[in-house]
Amino acid sequence: MSVKNLRAEVISIGDEMTSGARLDTNAQWLSRRLGELGIEVEFHTTVGDTLQHNIDVFRIAARRADVVVATGGLGPTRDDLTRQAIAAAAEVPLEFRASAFEHIEKLFSKRNREMPERNKIQAMFPVGSEQVFNPQGTAPGIDLEIISPDHRCRVFALPGVPAEMVRMFDDTVAPRLLSMTGGQANHIEHHVMKFFGIGESDMEQRLGEMIARDRTPRVGITVSAATISLRITAIDSSRQACLDQIESTRHEILSRVGELHFGDGEEFEQFHAVDRQLRERGESLVTAEFGRAALLGDWFASLGETPGYRGGVSFADIDALTELLLAGQDQPLETLRERFKASWLLAVDGYPSLEGTSDAPLPAAEVDLIVIDPSGKRSVTTSRIGGHPSIIQARIAKAALAWLRHVLNEQTDSAIS
Repeated sequence: MSVKNLRAEVISIGDEMTSGARLDTNAQWLSRRLGELGIEVEFHTTVGDTLQHNIDVFRIAARRADVVVATGGLGPTRDDLTRQAIAAAAEVPLEFRASAFEHIEKLFSKRNREMPERNKIQAMFPVGSEQVFNPQGTAPGIDLEIISPDHRCRVFALPGVPAEMVRMFDDTVAPRLLSMTGGQANHIEHHVMKFFGIGESDMEQRLGEMIARDRTPRVGITVSAATISLRITAIDSSRQACLDQIESTRHEILSRVGELHFGDGEEFEQFHAVDRQLRERGESLVTAEFGRAALLGDWFASLGETPGYRGGVSFADIDALTELLLAGQDQPLETLRERFKASWLLAVDGYPSLEGTSDAPLPAAEVDLIVIDPSGKRSVTTSRIGGHPSIIQARIAKAALAWLRHVLNEQTDSAIS
C-alpha cells in the first residue's frame, strides 16, 4: 500500500481536553506531521477519561482509518486508561514487559526518587503490541495493529506531554509509518526556514508549485504572528539522500524569496538573528519601546547573558518619543545609546493600547521604527501596521527587527563595496 493512500485519525484523550481547560496543540502538530508524510488525516476525535468511551472511540477509529495516533492517558493514575481501552478494542489482554519496567525504574533512580507502586501499570502492554521508546519520561508508547475480518489498522498511542510526544513520533513512529510502504524510502529529515516581511498568500504565490502537496520533497507553510515558516520534509533511502533533497530545495526557495529569509530552525526567531549578527560584528544593541508593550526587551532578555544586547527601556507614554524627536532634538536617544555603551539603538514609536479592544482586527496605524548606528546616524521608517489584537504588538516588534536587519545589511554591503 502506498503511504499516500493511508487515511489517519488523531485521538486526543483527557478530561482537560473535552472541558476546554487545555488547548489541544498535539492534534494540530500530529496532523501537520502526518500530512508531511503524505498521510491524509480525515478525523480528529477528542474523548474524556471514561473507559467505555475510550473503547468505543478506538473501535470506531480502527474500522475507518488505516493509522490512528492517540495522545494522552498513558500515565500511572487511575484516570489514565488508554492502554486498557486499546487492549479492549483489540480484544486482547494486557501483559507485563520487563524491559519497559526497567527503564521506568532507572528514570526514578536517576532522579533519586522511589518509584511508586502505581507506576508499574506503565509497563503493561496489550498482547501483540510493540513498545514506542520514551527517552524523556516514564510513559512508553504503544504500537498495535488491530485486525478485523475486512480491515487492518495500525494504532500508535503516545504520551500527552508535547515534548515527549514530538520526540517519540519523530524518532520511532514516523520511521515505522514509512516502513508500511514496503519500499526503500525509510528515512525522513526535516528542515525549517524562517521568513518575515510578506503575507502568507503572497508567499504562496511567489513559491508557486514548490508548495504543491505532491512535490518531493514536501514544503509546508505555516504562519505565526506574521513569521512564516517553511518546513521541508524529505523522505528517501538514506539520511544523505534526504539532506541532498533539502539542500537543493532550500537553494530554490532562497532564489525566490531569499530577501525575506532571516534564519533556519524550529525555534529560531529574528532576535536570534540580530544577536548573532551583532556578536559577529563585535557590536551591541540597546532598545527603546514606547507604548503599552516591551516585546523587544522581553525577547532579547530571554537570550540570557549576551554581548550583543546591552539592555532596554520602555516608556508607557506613546507620545513621549514624538516630543523627544522634535526637529534636531534626537539627543535623548543618542544619550541613551551612549549610557548603555551600545553600538546601535532600536526604538519603536509606538505600540497601540489594547485596552477595550474586541476580537476585531485593529485598523492599520503608522508606527515609526528608528535605528541609530555607531556613528550616530539615524534611519527612520514609518510602517502602517494593523491586525488582530493578539498579534499586532508582535508584528510591530518584528517589523522593527526587520528594519534593524535591513540597516545592518546595508551598512555591511557598503563596507564590502
